[in-house]
Amino acid sequence: MATTIKKVSLVSSNIICVYVAYALAADDDLVIETKREALEIIIVELAYKVIQRFKHRIDIDPQKITDSWEGKDVCTKYKGFVCDTHPKYKEPAVAGVDFNGYNLGGSKFSLNDFFEQLEDLAIFHANSNFFAGAIPKTSRFKYLYEIDVSNNKLYGQFPMEVLNVKNLSFLDLRFNKFYGAIPSGLFDYLKLDALFINNNHFTQELPQNLGSTTALYITFANNKFTGPIPKSIGEAKYLLEILFLNNKLSGCLPYEIGNLRNLTVFDASSNWLTGPIPHSFGCLASMQFLNLTGNQFYGTVPEMVCKLPNLKKLSLSDNYFTQVGSECRKMIMKKKIDVRMNCILDLPNQKSAEECRKFFSKKRNCSEQKTMNLIPCKNNGDHLWNATAETLSDQISTVPASAPRTYDALIPHKL
Repeated sequence: MATTIKKVSLVSSNIICVYVAYALAADDDLVIETKREALEIIIVELAYKVIQRFKHRIDIDPQKITDSWEGKDVCTKYKGFVCDTHPKYKEPAVAGVDFNGYNLGGSKFSLNDFFEQLEDLAIFHANSNFFAGAIPKTSRFKYLYEIDVSNNKLYGQFPMEVLNVKNLSFLDLRFNKFYGAIPSGLFDYLKLDALFINNNHFTQELPQNLGSTTALYITFANNKFTGPIPKSIGEAKYLLEILFLNNKLSGCLPYEIGNLRNLTVFDASSNWLTGPIPHSFGCLASMQFLNLTGNQFYGTVPEMVCKLPNLKKLSLSDNYFTQVGSECRKMIMKKKIDVRMNCILDLPNQKSAEECRKFFSKKRNCSEQKTMNLIPCKNNGDHLWNATAETLSDQISTVPASAPRTYDALIPHKL
């Protein structure tokens, strides 16, 4: 029986791999098996070469991770690499990089010629290493859905390259040296579940289309963002937790925040925000941790906010509030509300009369003052109605409390 030699060309992400498959013409099973074996060798061989080039750039390896990067058995022996079945070719391929906590480094230690060369990746986790420079182009990734390069030495403006990763659902850039504005495409183009960009040097105003985000968890904390919180935030219907703390945000809180019925954590502490608390906050049915400490809020603390059924902690210290009602006082006694260092005359640990007088000597008003008393809870089809805590009680139910997740993002090595 004659032997047939078949030459097969495989195109995988712009890399053409050519191999010769030998098989008996009448034995289709052998042809298929030979093709599979050759394809597996090629896919893993490409990753092996990339890894070996990268290995030579590593000078710092305190855990001796690279000692396991010997031989060509990448999938079973190499620490930090995870293999899985390739979604197209159905053969083993390097699908994940997990360098979290490895503290790898070198004199010319960047992501270039490594990250973008492993184009079949689904996840790339590299928290707490010494990667420097910028994030390389990512246009070739087809399957990548998680990028974590937090707690490194990366710098430059926001890495626009990540907007090309269409399947991206998790983006973690925190604890680096990125600066400048963040793009509106971050909320339009990507369907993220989590966005962590805290502890960088980002500046300018937050994009007006913030509310287009699909994210459940967002951290903007510890940057230098300015301007008001965009009104569109009320359209972020999936949002569960958001941290604005320690920026330079200003203006009044938009009443649209009250639309976020699933929101459990809202932290805008240590900014330059002002105005009263919008009554719409009484619609935050799931709210557990609300922190407005260290701003310039004033007026009366709304009773309906103090009565939110799932509220575990309401932090209002170091502002200029002047009154709290009976419901709020009950929560103060239970230590669920902190109103220290305000201007409430009959409570202890308040600001001095002189400091309060100086603050109120200047006229203060929100540009959309009329919205401060509006409550966007739906009632018989009405979008806006003047409700009370009692009329809201039938619409708000108690949900089981869970530990916040976004605060872990404020610790460099966590998440």
